[in-house]
Amino acid sequence: MKKVEAIIRHFKLEEVKNVLSEQGVVGMTVTEVRGFGRQKGHTEMYRGTEYAVDFVPKVKLEIAIDDGRLQAVLDTVVKSAQTGQIGDGKIFVSDLSETIRIRTGETGPEAL
Repeated sequence: MKKVEAIIRHFKLEEVKNVLSEQGVVGMTVTEVRGFGRQKGHTEMYRGTEYAVDFVPKVKLEIAIDDGRLQAVLDTVVKSAQTGQIGDGKIFVSDLSETIRIRTGETGPEAL
């Protein structure tokens, strides 16, 4: 089992969610996050004054999936979240050693 964490732009969330749902992904967690990468934030104007925004708002998706579906999910997220502009985000993949469904006590892939 794998855990996919994707940091994407806010306006791409609905598109990514819909495409993943069409592919049979039945659950995900969405969190609003702020951070910066290579772009190091940006500047904005407010009432005629320019100021720096160090932490850019993004959305983080967390998806737990079987190993066999990993590449399809990664390809889907990249294709649907990509704009071609700096700041499109990142995807992190990590191993899940165990998953437990609290309601039924199911473990492993059955708990997904």
